[in-house]
Amino acid sequence: MDSKTLPSQSYCYLTTTGRVTGHPHEIEIWFGMIGDTIYLLSGGGEKSDWVKNMRAQPQVEVRIAKKKFTGQARFALDAEEESRVRRLLAAKYQGWREGRQLSEWARTALPVAIELKV
Repeated sequence: MDSKTLPSQSYCYLTTTGRVTGHPHEIEIWFGMIGDTIYLLSGGGEKSDWVKNMRAQPQVEVRIAKKKFTGQARFALDAEEESRVRRLLAAKYQGWREGRQLSEWARTALPVAIELKV
């Protein structure tokens, strides 16, 4: 599988380091990808354990299909990037199209970027 087909995969697997235990925690999650950046939306916002883990330790591992990457999480997205991420994930998973209103999830979930080390 080449890198051009990675964005079309349904899920990625995000591994964070537990902020309390220090043990790895893996979740399956929807994602968008632009270049070497993975984008996620946390419906639970700051309350999601994976977000809390990333705040404590931003170094993460991402697996898409059989490809593994390491990356650095960041939360401060500028308005343009945040808007692009929300539209990207809403289009991929909810059939959103330009001119339509975004779903509540796409409008309110916490956007997270992961810069992959490739």
